[in-house]
Amino acid sequence: MRNVLVTGASRGIGRAVALAFAECGDRVAVHYGSDRTGAEETVRRLPGIGHTIVTGDVADPVAAQHIVDQTARALGGIDVLVNNAAIAPGADNRHAVTEVNYPEWQRIWRRMIDVDLLGAVHLTYCTARHLIDRGASGSIVNIGSRGAFRGEPDFPAYGASKAALHAFGQSMAIALAPHGIAVTSVAPGIVGTERQESSLAAPAGAAIRAQSPFGRVGTPEEVAAAVRYLASPEAAWASGTVLDLNGASYLRT
Repeated sequence: MRNVLVTGASRGIGRAVALAFAECGDRVAVHYGSDRTGAEETVRRLPGIGHTIVTGDVADPVAAQHIVDQTARALGGIDVLVNNAAIAPGADNRHAVTEVNYPEWQRIWRRMIDVDLLGAVHLTYCTARHLIDRGASGSIVNIGSRGAFRGEPDFPAYGASKAALHAFGQSMAIALAPHGIAVTSVAPGIVGTERQESSLAAPAGAAIRAQSPFGRVGTPEEVAAAVRYLASPEAAWASGTVLDLNGASYLRT
């Protein structure tokens, strides 16, 4: 049994990841930023006992430390960190350069970088120091994005933050390997979460599904299965990898 912190686990990919670990007998700290009801529902669905809820704005470095400390106290330590919390692209943060004014451009960039990149950066530091101080091995898995490679012209801050997250993870894979800590990333394409329901149900949904030759989008459970494997001791030799999970909708060379 391991102790696992999953950020942004109130719904979607984060909830599926929490379930995947709990189904293997692990204890999970379900983190939320604002949706406590969703976090409580995630915990209610988790098999096993000993799970907990933690909260805090990952964009705040002090809160990031508190999230890790809360988790370590409640579970008796942390063995796995999954950096899932992020601001995803949506109608409320679209920022194509031709469509927003300069102050709005700055605001969206600042918030996305603070949450999607620096939140994971600070949580990784705090978790790594916790593991090193314990003399324990562990795993850190970052939830990146296909957009880091394919480009996000309407959401450039999102694409840039995810590309930086991938690069950060690879740097940490080298830095933390001597301490027995593996660091990996997954790069999903479109995933059929609650956030995507309206887009997939709209007329444009067919074109979104057609991006993959499978004719569909990914599922949160598929992402969770990959995260669970990468966090396993058997996958330590994969440290530094960025795993594409996009149904062949975008192939890197």
